Amino acid sequence: MNLLSFSELAKLPVIKFYEESFRKATGVPLKIVPPGAAAQRLEVGLGENAFCHFVAGTPAGCEACHEAQSRALEGAANRRAPYQMNCFAGLTDVAVPIMVGETHLATMLSGQVLRREATERDFAMIARMVGKETDEKWRREARQAYFVTPVVTADRLQAIVQMLGLFADYVGEYATHQAIARGPAEPAAVTKAKDYIEARLAEPISLEQVVQHVGVSRFYFCKLFKKATGMTLTEHVARMRLEKAKTLLVNPSVRISEAAYAAGFGSIPQFNSVFRRYAGVSPTEYRESLKRELPSSANLTG
Repeated sequence: MNLLSFSELAKLPVIKFYEESFRKATGVPLKIVPPGAAAQRLEVGLGENAFCHFVAGTPAGCEACHEAQSRALEGAANRRAPYQMNCFAGLTDVAVPIMVGETHLATMLSGQVLRREATERDFAMIARMVGKETDEKWRREARQAYFVTPVVTADRLQAIVQMLGLFADYVGEYATHQAIARGPAEPAAVTKAKDYIEARLAEPISLEQVVQHVGVSRFYFCKLFKKATGMTLTEHVARMRLEKAKTLLVNPSVRISEAAYAAGFGSIPQFNSVFRRYAGVSPTEYRESLKRELPSSANLTG
């Protein structure tokens, strides 16, 4: 099987959907990073903890953050399972590997949360460790960020790790389907068409638009696409929209109708029909199956 590289995986729209959905559902940042140890400290997405940013702005803090991240990433890689690591400042980092068979394709890096309420004593100790105990401006701004850092219970952290595990399993499955679909020698016109479709799933997509974009005749393209993928263009678009909708449905705050229209379906009856045809269950049944795999949604957002 012609597996995707990390750079190819990172460009897939589904990755951005997952990162945003996870952050909105939990209030915790998520970043999908290359497998293995990082050469330098990694920023954890748009929702990165502001206090971590202040700490990492100091030489000692940056080095300590890099060490904690590296240990979390290496732990996940070695165990092929989720790994938690407490940094010197008392925050927990979480790393979850994305596997395709025995291949470690990428890692989900998250966390930056406290396990107990912050105290003035804790903050003073951290300021001394990073050499900022006499920097009043740094202390004032960093202290404000420190005391709004999310505090999670053991149950909520378990829920977050389980949600990451579901994401990792799905992204690994998605990457496998992408590798199988493109084949070892996919025609350039088919690859170009897939990229065009994936970037515009939320918009109406016609065969005429795709044919004009790839620059071949309609008859030739239909024959080529069917031979390369085993599907018609309409079937491929429906499947891609289904995968996007499934991604959105993981977020408990997204209504089923919102997921349908965001994925590009023109109506709810059409969405329900496609979902049942390819997933084997209704959207409601699919969401219920996700809930059974996770603790209550209150544990994610509370």
